[in-house]
Amino acid sequence: MSDNLKPKNEFPDQQGGNKQKKSRLTLAKQKKPKPPKKKWLTNEGKWGLFMISPYLIQFIVFIAFTLIASLYFSFSRYDMLNAPQWIGLDNYDKLINDPVFWKSLWNTIYFTVLFVPTQTILALILATALNQSLKGLKLYRMAHFIPVISSWTVVLYVADAIFNPRFGLANDLLLKLGMEPQQWLNDENLVIPVLVAVAVWKGIGYMMIIFLAGLQNVPEDLYEAADIEGAGVLQKFRHVTVPLISGTTFLVLVLSTITTFQAFEQIYVMTGNSGDITAAGGPNNASMVLMLYLFQQGFAFLKMGYASAIAWVLFLILFAITLVQVKLQNKWVHYEK
Repeated sequence: MSDNLKPKNEFPDQQGGNKQKKSRLTLAKQKKPKPPKKKWLTNEGKWGLFMISPYLIQFIVFIAFTLIASLYFSFSRYDMLNAPQWIGLDNYDKLINDPVFWKSLWNTIYFTVLFVPTQTILALILATALNQSLKGLKLYRMAHFIPVISSWTVVLYVADAIFNPRFGLANDLLLKLGMEPQQWLNDENLVIPVLVAVAVWKGIGYMMIIFLAGLQNVPEDLYEAADIEGAGVLQKFRHVTVPLISGTTFLVLVLSTITTFQAFEQIYVMTGNSGDITAAGGPNNASMVLMLYLFQQGFAFLKMGYASAIAWVLFLILFAITLVQVKLQNKWVHYEK
């Protein structure tokens, strides 16, 4: 059959165009380089993991594992001598009906409410005073920091010299003023205020250093502008210093709150009887706080499951308070943009 007699395609251009398009698409797919496979960990990431591996191992072994273990123990009966037995929510039910737990929670809140504002205000005043150009300034700063690095045993001797009912300086002063001597640490109404006073004296140097760092970051030109406007000392402090160190104040408040909820060593040393943990927290549980009660239940009475339940309640309270503080900071903390 000759070529003239073969059936001709009715749409030769259309079919040819489709073939060309298909061939172009095929070539484009073939020529398009495949994106490199993303590695789940880059070389920099591997080096980063290697550098932080000591801390990572420490975190997993001593923090993450213990957190998970304590959560399991809080639902168990565990005395550290026998295997833990799962009891569900019994430990938490017992907490709700435990008057000593509620007493220790109230004492912790009372301690915090007295301690945090007192230490924050006094530390700010002290830092402001030591931020001036004075002779022997370094000596003054060091003198206020000495109690911070002193152990609670040393602080106990100082506190005993002041608040001992028989020979303390505080009662001598009251007698000279014509007032009745007090029992101080043996008085249910006075034991928490005395503990707060000693805690403020010991910890104020640390907070003073934090405030001092914040004060030294306040630009001098703002004070000079306030001087030109005729502002007095108090007005400069209120309208310049306080807003610009509000971030530092927020840090001090958060650290102080966490510290007070974890208060243990001071109360154990000052209210215990020759290291007897079961005698600490007196009189009549008036100075019993959550950390001390947790320690007593766990290590004195070997109720580790019950102590773990207290620990998790303490964690949830601290988490909630810190969350509220972080949420409220937007209303009063000033950050330079």
